[in-house]
This record gives sequence, C-alpha cells and structure tokens, in this order.
Amino acid sequence: MTAPTWTVHVDSGLCMGSGICAGAKPGVFRLDGPAAEAAVDQLAPDEAVLDVADMCPAGAITVHDAEGTEIGPRP
Repeated sequence: MTAPTWTVHVDSGLCMGSGICAGAKPGVFRLDGPAAEAAVDQLAPDEAVLDVADMCPAGAITVHDAEGTEIGPRP
C-alpha cells in the first residue's frame, strides 16, 4: 500500500510574492522571481502545509489530498 500524498499548487496570477510560504516551508515552496511556486510535486500529509495555505495573504495556495479534493486553505 502506498502512503497518502498531497499536492500543492501556487496560482502565480494571484501570488504577490510575500515569501511567507517559502520562509515557513522552504522544502515545499520557493520564490521564483516575483511569485512563489511549489518546490515538490507531491508530499506526505503535513498540517504545517495547510497552515501555510491558510496564512497566504493572496489566497494563492491550494492543497489537494490523494483523491483530488481541495483541503486547503481551510474555511
């Protein structure tokens, strides 16, 4: 059985390049010019990644579970 994985996406059209995500989870996010991007294609479930999605000032980060359901940012 494979471990559950999440995917992370940063909408470069919404991202304002604050760097909060890259500072909080540098293994998952990185700044690429004026916007952030996901540094990984998939990752193990991690509450801290949901926290980062929640605190993104532009609401540019989405997190999906293995079934493709959006789980972050949380309401």
